Amino acid sequence: MAEKIPLDILMKNKIVLFDGAMGTEIQKLNPKPEDFPDGKDGFNDGLSFTRPEWIKQIHRSYLQAGADCIETNTFGSNKLKLEEYGYGDKTLDYNKKIAQLAVDVTQEFTDKPRYVIGSMGPTGFLPSSNDPSLGQIKLDEIRDAFEIQAEGLILGGVDALLIETSQDILEVKLAIEACHNAFKKTDKRVPIIANVTLDKYGKMLLGTNIQAAYTTVSEMGIDAFGLNCSTGPTEMIPSVQWLNEQNSLPLLVVPNAGMPENQGGKAVYKMEPKDMASVMADFLNQYQNVRIIGGCCGTNVEHISFLRKVIDEKAAENNR
Repeated sequence: MAEKIPLDILMKNKIVLFDGAMGTEIQKLNPKPEDFPDGKDGFNDGLSFTRPEWIKQIHRSYLQAGADCIETNTFGSNKLKLEEYGYGDKTLDYNKKIAQLAVDVTQEFTDKPRYVIGSMGPTGFLPSSNDPSLGQIKLDEIRDAFEIQAEGLILGGVDALLIETSQDILEVKLAIEACHNAFKKTDKRVPIIANVTLDKYGKMLLGTNIQAAYTTVSEMGIDAFGLNCSTGPTEMIPSVQWLNEQNSLPLLVVPNAGMPENQGGKAVYKMEPKDMASVMADFLNQYQNVRIIGGCCGTNVEHISFLRKVIDEKAAENNR
């Protein structure tokens, strides 16, 4: 197998393909309360322990579809989120073991190097807001919650840390600081990718626009900046165009399979793989700084297979 070069170097030399959704793939398995640790319904990250074969198969299917990278099933495994399920004191150990599970799956593949990305989702708090329940939290608590998660992910062998689906730019700053602190504690550094989530008008939940979000964190020692979740790829076009014009950091673009539609109280994503791939192909052709693509909510193995073809066709064109 070819030498596994660091991800931050790899994405400068080729387009990197991330996997698709984890949450909506878990939902397809129709988990029952008894499938979760201690019957704690909805604790998706905990399925890595009670139903590891499910999580491994989701990882495996994306790698078989051509993904270069898989994200750990740790989206809700920062300390504050784990405390909601009664596992806050296990934050480091949980993240380490869930990362190791993903690493084990990548080692089944010998055709080319595969990478594990440590997923770090939001805490559920909004430190920038004045909301009496969501905004009244000490900043150190948020930073510490991410720091111990990042430490566990690094010890588990991840190749990068992904701060994703972020809705408060202050929380993103705290998460980035936490990653740097974890590097010091583990004496190991991996690339940091900082993502924000924008609505169809190009703003974060609390009104921060893409320009302000990027300016706030771009000089904090991150290795890539990106957009994920909330919308489909079409709604991301203006923001991706502006980010590309900055010509600074490599960009990640990981949209949903279209805008979510409410059907019977459930979010449904209807963008077909070929349609999503068409828009993403335009991104790669028009915006040279887009170096990572993948899928968020509603995307599946077929979406990733189509994106693999888009990347391979782009590479073939460049080699002619």
